[in-house]
Parts: sequence; C-alpha cells; structure tokens
Amino acid sequence: MLQQFSTTLAIETPGRGLVEITRPVRQWVQGCSLEAGLLTVFVRHTSASLLIQENADPDVRSDLDRFFARLVPDGDALFRHRDEGADDMPAHVRSALTAVQLSVPLAAGRLVLGTWQGIYLWEHRVRSHRREVALHLIGQ
Repeated sequence: MLQQFSTTLAIETPGRGLVEITRPVRQWVQGCSLEAGLLTVFVRHTSASLLIQENADPDVRSDLDRFFARLVPDGDALFRHRDEGADDMPAHVRSALTAVQLSVPLAAGRLVLGTWQGIYLWEHRVRSHRREVALHLIGQ
C-alpha cells in the first residue's frame, strides 16, 4: 500500500554558502520505514536554494560560491530591489538560477545518492538565516 510522510526541517545557516543537510534528511527518511519511493525536498524561501553536489572536497563548494560571486555580484547597479541590502536581489537571482526543489529516489530503504553526493541548502544571503526545508516522502 502506498504511504506518504511529510515534515519540515529548520536549518540555521551561518550566512552565504552551502550547508549539507544529508544527515538530517537521511535520518528522517529512515524513520519512515519505507522500502521504495520518492523524496521531494523543497526550500520555502526565495533567497536560498537546494542542490545535490559533491560532499568529499570542500573546494567544490568554495569554487561554486566564487563562481556565483562573479556571475551575480552583490551591489550590482543593474538591480533596483535592495530592500534588505546589496545582497538582496543577487540572492534572488542566484536562487532563480539554481533549484528550490529536488527529487531523490528511495530504494531498499535508502536514498539513492551517489558515493560522493550530498544534499545541500545553499544560503545566498550574507547574514545568517533560519531556513525551512519541507520534506515529502511517498512510497511503500
């Protein structure tokens, strides 16, 4: 019989950068006791995003941050929206260029992630934030 589970994780970010959330996501999924299914991960914000990325070498995360700093710099004169500072609109653009939702298959009771893959919340704002990540698991 098909079953569904859902929850919301609160993630504290230290400011701009990638925060690995694989462990709390994996723990919640294991507590659901399903063998096969599909997990949806959704971030409930417009200035943060999600991605699956390498979790072995921290240089990958640093390189991604540097690339996006070059691609969408803070304080760019192009942007009018600055309600919360010079990083406000760039954070929205960075979120628009990445993903706010991920799907991860579940097989044999485990997330089907590759050897070096982790699930990350990507904070695009300079200061720390409390972010909410909604999880929905469907399967049997």
